[in-house]
Amino acid sequence: MLTIYKDVTGVILAGGKSSRYGTNKALAKINGIPLIENVIRVMGSLFQDLVLITNTPDEYAYLELPMYEDLIKGLGPIGGIYTALNSITNDAGFFVACDMPFLNPDLIRHLVGIRGDFDVVVPEISGKMETLHALYAGRCIPAVRKLIDVHEYQTIRIFPEVSVRYLKENEIRRFDPELRSFFNINRPEELGRLNNPC
Repeated sequence: MLTIYKDVTGVILAGGKSSRYGTNKALAKINGIPLIENVIRVMGSLFQDLVLITNTPDEYAYLELPMYEDLIKGLGPIGGIYTALNSITNDAGFFVACDMPFLNPDLIRHLVGIRGDFDVVVPEISGKMETLHALYAGRCIPAVRKLIDVHEYQTIRIFPEVSVRYLKENEIRRFDPELRSFFNINRPEELGRLNNPC
């Protein structure tokens, strides 16, 4: 029987403006199912506790998940990470975006399973960090706050300040050969191609 993690919270970030998509992409559907519901299905199979970070809680009330609005609005993903780490009761959270239709449970289990004493576990592909498919421990809060205080909002900027376990591409491909986990929806035509692959 596969483990459901009780000491790591699953965190879904749904605070983006969807500016490139035009409407709230979290509620856009693939095969009739809203993107965010697909993310919740996968994350709920892995983590006992799930939370949603959103500044529009009314839109997601039907999901009946604990929700938190950004403690400091307008910062983007780093604001969501800061809010979640200050809100969850577990020592760490595994963070994903609400618009990732191909999350891979085996890869997520690997990421969580190798965390040890690291503050962050993050995939790295061709030098690019997948910061919204990563584990962050509560110990990151001071480093995140330090960046916010100097108006630096790139999540990767915290990495030199904390201990990080980087997952390289060959390690990732053992679980996700096509790297589909990191695909996210930015434009309606991308969703259209998924719904109508021909």
